[in-house]
Amino acid sequence: MAPTIHFVRHAQGYHNLSAENYHLPDPDLTTLGNQQCADLRAAFPHHDKLTGLVASGMRRTLYTGIQSFGTDKLYPVIALDVLQEVSDAPPDTGSSAAELAAEFGDRVDLRRVREGWNLKGEGSYFEPTLDKLATRARDARKELREIATGLGDDAHVAVVSHGAFLHFLTEEWHGITSTYPTSWKNCEYRTFQFVDPTGQDPDAELRETEESWRQRHGSLRVPTAEEQQELRQIMVRELSPFFKVNNHT
Repeated sequence: MAPTIHFVRHAQGYHNLSAENYHLPDPDLTTLGNQQCADLRAAFPHHDKLTGLVASGMRRTLYTGIQSFGTDKLYPVIALDVLQEVSDAPPDTGSSAAELAAEFGDRVDLRRVREGWNLKGEGSYFEPTLDKLATRARDARKELREIATGLGDDAHVAVVSHGAFLHFLTEEWHGITSTYPTSWKNCEYRTFQFVDPTGQDPDAELRETEESWRQRHGSLRVPTAEEQQELRQIMVRELSPFFKVNNHT
């Protein structure tokens, strides 16, 4: 069977409270954010199936993963630098691997957080241009497929990432508005599987499960691939201030 990935947007961080808080680097979870983690832990129906736990290297995603899913069976959380948020604003710029190691200890595996992962300027792999975001999302899907495949047949992996990047990661653009760069709520989870169960797809394309889509949208028809591309173009036009729009996309 193809691995199953339960994607989660992190719980509320202090930068989510106001525009004024966008000067905060790698912010903590709020009190409400901690409660959202507790609520997700209580409500998530697939704890017994989980075989892996992955998060971006940002503090808010790591704490969300630990508080929502953490158990001795799933530690250490695998931190992936490719799962970080799209922008180069202070809240979306991570701490150094040394700082994270000092804070999280053996609860987090930082071997996939490369040196300079928090440098997102011009020329960087993590620079928030549309073409680099698409490349990073594809690389992230391939890395998640590798991790999940290594966990054996019928792997279920919880993956905590960020609202805007999750759209690039899943290539699902439904529900974005012109005022906010994501349709994902804090601590919301959605379940996906890889389209090609053989693991040979070079793009590691994902598709949301029927159960997950219906849970969110009832009888609403799933958008076609062409409609998703149209929705993506709307996102590019309306939300370009959140990332660098280059001339190649």
